[in-house]
Amino acid sequence: MNRTVARVVPNVTGLDKQFDYLVPDSMRDRVAVGSLVRVPLHGRRVGGWVVALGAPDPALPIEKLVPLAKWSSVGPPAEVVDLARWAAVRWGAPRLRPFLVAADPPTMVAALPPARRTVSTVQPVPSGVRRITPLTDPLPMLIEIARAGPALVVHPTPAAARAIANRLRKVGLRVALMPDEWAQAAAGVDVVVGSRGAVWAPCPDLHTVVVLDEHDDSLQEERTPTWHARDVAIERAARAAAACVLVSPCPTATAVRWAGDRVQRPTASETVAGWPFIEVVDRSDEEPWKRSLVSSALIAQLRTPGRRVVCVINTVGRARLLACRACRSLQRCAHCDAAVSQRDDGVFECKRCGTTRPVVCQQCGSSAMANVKPGVTRLREELEAAANRPVASVTGDTGSLPDADVYVGTEAVLHRVRGIDVVAFLDFDAELLAPRYRAGEHAMALVVRASRLVGSRERGGRVLLQTFVPGHDVVRAILRADPGELAVGELARRRLLGLPPFRALAAVEGADAVEFATATGLEFATTAKGALVRAETWQELGRALAETPRPKGSRLRVEVDPPRQ
Repeated sequence: MNRTVARVVPNVTGLDKQFDYLVPDSMRDRVAVGSLVRVPLHGRRVGGWVVALGAPDPALPIEKLVPLAKWSSVGPPAEVVDLARWAAVRWGAPRLRPFLVAADPPTMVAALPPARRTVSTVQPVPSGVRRITPLTDPLPMLIEIARAGPALVVHPTPAAARAIANRLRKVGLRVALMPDEWAQAAAGVDVVVGSRGAVWAPCPDLHTVVVLDEHDDSLQEERTPTWHARDVAIERAARAAAACVLVSPCPTATAVRWAGDRVQRPTASETVAGWPFIEVVDRSDEEPWKRSLVSSALIAQLRTPGRRVVCVINTVGRARLLACRACRSLQRCAHCDAAVSQRDDGVFECKRCGTTRPVVCQQCGSSAMANVKPGVTRLREELEAAANRPVASVTGDTGSLPDADVYVGTEAVLHRVRGIDVVAFLDFDAELLAPRYRAGEHAMALVVRASRLVGSRERGGRVLLQTFVPGHDVVRAILRADPGELAVGELARRRLLGLPPFRALAAVEGADAVEFATATGLEFATTAKGALVRAETWQELGRALAETPRPKGSRLRVEVDPPRQ
């Protein structure tokens, strides 16, 4: 009698091995690649995934194989299991389990329901990048793509994915919203919609993969392995001979390089209607020691009756950089020489080592300080005085949203308020000149978010950018409503510096990071938290990271393609 052997990945944290089990005759019709099963392991029964099926190894006696204990559920299709193998190498993971967990149904599925697909015709859809404006509604494009054949749509946020699913249903398309409707997706629908994890969702006869807001950092998994939905979508579409469409008002350099000449741009009329008013406040002529983030242009908006304003600055507390008004020396920590910040209670504190001290200049003994870089708390007081109305502060730690017409806070405020007329970036240079190679892309993404918040020019939507570098590439691209202009210079710089997407990069953090980076045999540079490791290709980098033994007792975090470096 022909016997079948199943190779199983146990669903056990930290276990890297795969094990062979005998498939009982009673399960043979149900067990497939991707099936969820239960198997005996070290005296207990654990769950796992079947990742391969085949004949027994002639070198291993059949009687030594233990049979599967139970078939539990339908699982990820075989093509997704194979995609997980690729991803494990791409992101330097020594195990398949994290990717299989991402592809799992949320509950056990005994059998798939009937297919509910209504689209019968298959029309070609061109792959590439579709650059839209911040205010463009993607629904007509999604309807056109879905009616061309089965589509998988990924959006960075669950709430937006749910809204898209509901709108697609209203036009008569059969939709499965992930992860709750995993079984319907596996059975077959017109469109499978979900957030980041939906890129692993089942979608029979996949015709097109669409990634909306491709520029959004939420598409990248925060836990290790740090896989990115965009890159998984591109690979999945290629394996299925399907189209891949990346949609964004400001596509990343990685997306633009992948697309090559396959970049579709909005028309001139769409561009004008799809952006709010952009006002650049040039502060380059201001005397450095008399700078105030509350500019005349901002005061004009604050004092306009009925206008709701949001002021954005990614600095909490009262001040993050101070200088003595008497001798003009920057205030530093006496212990580690780092710049000190000022807490809400007025005390100077070093963010690096935690040392505190009174508000006294170490050079001349003066207590009069200038806020070179004020924080949210201090700015709230200044804005209240300028606006002559209450101002609410909002940070990532703020609980319920205060009721106000003027807000000041970190970029978290852009995700929490609604019905805003003006967004002002008080210190846009902090984003433009941040010490990370994707600073320009992040700054552009913030302006896109703000543009969606204030709405069109017709309703008076306005975004203020206060900057000392009005000629910066990002500022010019924003003023011309042409983010594609930024990608050209960005790609040239990254090619010159050997940065993604031209070379592969990973950040290794932890006490033994440098030892581990050295052991990979790859090029690396030390950082404050560990090391940056670089290779010519993602596959070379991933294999080196996965195959290099971790130092004994180490707790390393390996972040492939780190978004904030």
